[in-house]
Amino acid sequence: MKLFGKPKPEKKVLFVCVENAGRSQMAEGFFRKYAPKGWTPISAGTRPTPEINPLAVEAMKEVGIDISRQRPKELSEEIIRSSVLNINMGCMNKTECPAVFLNKYLDWDIEDPKSKPIEKVRQIRNNIEEKIKELCKTLE
Repeated sequence: MKLFGKPKPEKKVLFVCVENAGRSQMAEGFFRKYAPKGWTPISAGTRPTPEINPLAVEAMKEVGIDISRQRPKELSEEIIRSSVLNINMGCMNKTECPAVFLNKYLDWDIEDPKSKPIEKVRQIRNNIEEKIKELCKTLE
């Protein structure tokens, strides 16, 4: 006799940007912290870099979130299919913009922290945190 049914699969939210090195990685970290039970984040990029932006890692550590073990991932059809919600963080250029590959998505149009000073990265981080908190209020 089974006492418990099959566990419900986690619902994934996909955060995408071109390099998957800053904005989408920070969003993944914040979503992991604030997401309601049953929700999980994944981030990816159309042209991922070898590593996460060190200033994004530093800025997130300042608020108690360690994203140093996360890795940039290439956006794939499998990742898109497994997600119930897709969020485009913003685009550096239109030719590699992840939104081109997504059917339904939210576009947050967040500035890219690449090559920005730590003060600007902190502002971008705070903007992402607010958007994540608002998003989490709408999820069940």
